[in-house]
Amino acid sequence: MSGHSKWATTKHRKAAQDAKRSALFGKLSRNITVAAKEGGDPNPDNNASLAAAIEKAKGYSLPKDKIKTAIDKAFSSSKDAASFETVVYEGYGPAGVAVYCEALTDNRNRTAADVRSAFAHANGNLGTSGSVAFMFERKGQIRVPKEIEGTGKKEGMKPNGPAADEDEFMMAVAEAGGNDYEDADDSWIVYTNPTDLMSVKKDLEEQGVETQGAEFVMEPTTPTQVSVSDAKKVMRLIDRLEELEDLQSVFHTMDVTDEIAEALAAED
Repeated sequence: MSGHSKWATTKHRKAAQDAKRSALFGKLSRNITVAAKEGGDPNPDNNASLAAAIEKAKGYSLPKDKIKTAIDKAFSSSKDAASFETVVYEGYGPAGVAVYCEALTDNRNRTAADVRSAFAHANGNLGTSGSVAFMFERKGQIRVPKEIEGTGKKEGMKPNGPAADEDEFMMAVAEAGGNDYEDADDSWIVYTNPTDLMSVKKDLEEQGVETQGAEFVMEPTTPTQVSVSDAKKVMRLIDRLEELEDLQSVFHTMDVTDEIAEALAAED
């Protein structure tokens, strides 16, 4: 187990999402509503999918009242009650980069048309089911800050338990059952088996480590090497897809090197 550097692309994406917080909150709320309805229980202790959806939402600072409203909507008998379904779209963007999209939609035809248009605009191709899924591996991902706010008015920031030291944190992750971790500047990103996400999170917290959101991601098994110019084209496609209201998550196989990360950051 060792730290590695795949965070650049995630960091870039989070910055873009934070700039569109209102749209992001809507997507997170929809995710919670669907998870609550499909799990058939408003209590996250009895509904693993809902627990994960709530943790993801907390990682992006979705207010508690919006979380409660999203859960209540799942069991509402009104015309506003949840009626969404999960749909996956797969395809290839510029330079042969594979793109995997997860959507929650109440209108398959509308969403498919929007996704197809985004790929066509980028000179990409929307593929069939399974055309790129084999290039990804589903994992659990937990964000852990290295420092947290102190409780006292004058205390300021303080070390987040074992997360303040890499050697101690590596041991904590191993003990909790995590598979790997990476250094993300002021945070650590912990990777788990999908079924172990919440148990690893709970174990870390029992070891005195505060976490900051947990979610499921699709990690590329073989990253695609691209030039800086092609990377910009790929990210324009990703941005266009992420702007679609029905798309929850967009993953790609592009290898974001330090050079590419700097070039993308310069365009923000």
